[in-house]
Amino acid sequence: MRVVWIVLVSVVMAAMCVACGSPRQCDVAADPVAAPLDAPGQACPRFGVSTPGGPAAPGEFRAVADTVGTQPSVVLWFVDFTAPPPIAELAQVSEWGADPIITWEPWRWVADGEYDRAAFPMEQIAAGVHDDHLYRWADELAAWGDTVYLRFAHEANGDWYPWSPAGGTPPQTYVDGWRHVHDLFEDKGVHNVRWVWTVNVPHPGSSPIAELYPGGDYVDVVGVDGYNWGTTQEWSSWQGPEEIFGATLDELETLAPGLPVMVTEVAGAEAGGSKSEWIRDLVGYLDSRDELTAFVWFDHNKETDWRLASSPESSEAMAGALTREGRP
Repeated sequence: MRVVWIVLVSVVMAAMCVACGSPRQCDVAADPVAAPLDAPGQACPRFGVSTPGGPAAPGEFRAVADTVGTQPSVVLWFVDFTAPPPIAELAQVSEWGADPIITWEPWRWVADGEYDRAAFPMEQIAAGVHDDHLYRWADELAAWGDTVYLRFAHEANGDWYPWSPAGGTPPQTYVDGWRHVHDLFEDKGVHNVRWVWTVNVPHPGSSPIAELYPGGDYVDVVGVDGYNWGTTQEWSSWQGPEEIFGATLDELETLAPGLPVMVTEVAGAEAGGSKSEWIRDLVGYLDSRDELTAFVWFDHNKETDWRLASSPESSEAMAGALTREGRP
């Protein structure tokens, strides 16, 4: 009898906890682009995509849209520091009715997977050595006129980029470089660029996030990148969405209170669990976070097959998660 009573009490308490902790009810926007990326609200986080060819490969964008039955309303791609402002790519994204996120990386592309890591150290950027190139970007993006989300020098807390402390860049030097680029654009009167500061979810060997934050006057949107690597690596294991993102999102909420947040890179592996179930859990979890305005699926076949089309079940899961009745 005592066992039965304990079970009954446990069931009632669990039900009460579920009621107390029920997730927010976000709204699926009829026009996703009407929900600004730099202003959190009641809208569900918008679905975005990054593909290997970016806006220069429209077939990749259409393939993702066809795979999930929903056209992404955010497009993210990568540009090295020496590249000219990608005006043609911005025009393509605009034609798709999506918002652009340019990931601008301060190094020089050499060949596929090869970069000159020492070409543009952050101390030179902070000192104004490359201002002529920065002025070109500022002028041409201002002339473009439409909103551009600029994700400069991302994932500095990781240990794979030269603009990180692990790559030899002191945190204050990184901050100084970021602020210099931002201030140059401000001095030129470029008001259509929105600044996205992005961290990777912490891992063994990563640097503290707080010391890399440029400050609220220099950031419009906070980004966070995280992946479920499953069992694809010797060091990795299957992780749920909250396990991946929860602590980092909470830290960012304290570090940058009130700022909107985007998950600027996310994907899951097939090995180690059910990718389809993980995708459904991911969308549900992201829907529950008030501060999130968008998430960008990293649809690349790179370290593993991150693509939504890696299996029919995975693509069907995302299609259902994005369009399910009563989301969330």
